[in-house]
Amino acid sequence: MRSYLAELRSLVGNRLLLLPSVAAVIHDEAGRLLLQEKSSGEGWSLPAGAIEPGETPQDAIIREVMDETGLVVTSTSILGVFGGRKFRYTYPNGHQVEYIVTLFKCEVHDNGGGWTDSETKSIRHFAKDEMPSLALPYPVSALFS
Repeated sequence: MRSYLAELRSLVGNRLLLLPSVAAVIHDEAGRLLLQEKSSGEGWSLPAGAIEPGETPQDAIIREVMDETGLVVTSTSILGVFGGRKFRYTYPNGHQVEYIVTLFKCEVHDNGGGWTDSETKSIRHFAKDEMPSLALPYPVSALFS
């Protein structure tokens, strides 16, 4: 995906790109939500990422969760599809995106041994009342349904 996005960025610079993407809602046995702390200092987010050309959303969520958390998951349902102005984000380098996010409920099958993505600083489960702010405004009702 980096080469695909890099090619697009070489054509449009920092201008706004619409990006089809996926995000995972994963709970532990206590019902706490798994979040990923970004190594870039951007705070906490759901395990998430863009769908690569030729990839299905289901394959993308499995890949992104594995890369960012080391967990092997399957998607069990779609919790919603989100987008619009509230899902716009400007990265520290100036790149503007507007995500169209399919939010998947996922079930963990195995701990794959750790994340491989340099975007992840740490992962942690949060209860609803202790959850930090997220970069994108997912409805809490979708995260803790």
